[in-house]
Amino acid sequence: MLPKPNDAFSWVQAGAGPALVCRALEPYAAHLFTSRQWPLASAADDDRAAAWGDVARALDVDAAHLSRAHQVHGTSVLVRRRGDPPPPADWPLPDADIIVSDDPALALAIQTADCVPLLVADKRTGAVAVAHAGWRGLAAGVPQVVVEALRETFGSRPEDVVAAIGPSISASRYEVGADVRDRFEAAGHSPAELAGWFLDGARPAHWQFDGWRSAREQLERAGVSRDHIYGAAFCTASYPDAFCSYRRDGKAAGRIAGAVRPRGARMP
Repeated sequence: MLPKPNDAFSWVQAGAGPALVCRALEPYAAHLFTSRQWPLASAADDDRAAAWGDVARALDVDAAHLSRAHQVHGTSVLVRRRGDPPPPADWPLPDADIIVSDDPALALAIQTADCVPLLVADKRTGAVAVAHAGWRGLAAGVPQVVVEALRETFGSRPEDVVAAIGPSISASRYEVGADVRDRFEAAGHSPAELAGWFLDGARPAHWQFDGWRSAREQLERAGVSRDHIYGAAFCTASYPDAFCSYRRDGKAAGRIAGAVRPRGARMP
């Protein structure tokens, strides 16, 4: 059984199974977060091409117009501008964890299995972004990099940005050690941020990491209005029938996708 979403999200039936959508993002960008019922969630690493085809069709594009990247837990940005030719079919996926585009002919997608998936749309220009942010990405500031990439590439203003934080592991299920906390401290995150994101755990020198709050507060720091940030608040590790979780299932875990497609400019 699928968990009941909060008022900002709803389940829809897509071609390959149930998908989660953000109500506030829907007017500006076609999008979805897939569930464990999709073939992508059970496909092996080397056999996911057909499963990605399901994601493409759900956003009404063909496989050649579904833009993905080889995710490396960093902050590199892949730009797909309107009018750019699609890459050759045998072109290797570039290393990146953020993709931005203003091209309504393209859908952008990332995969996760506990990490935070971000889908972002600019209400004014119609540009969109998708991002993958595990703890390394959050330590490196992925949410802020997304907003800055939209500004630099398409002239987006933070006040026009709407962001959806998709299903990912919750603080109560995500214990981390000192190496993780030290990475955030070394990256320059403030003591107040560290106190809010790293909650006291059951073991000494271990914390429960709140990636949802980290993503939200980094978006706010980048200038996005708190009222324009929507969190699904679904823990991937807590709902085995709905989502994939690496922390829960280990190497056997499948993947869920976050995907977004521009609708075009919406506001003057």
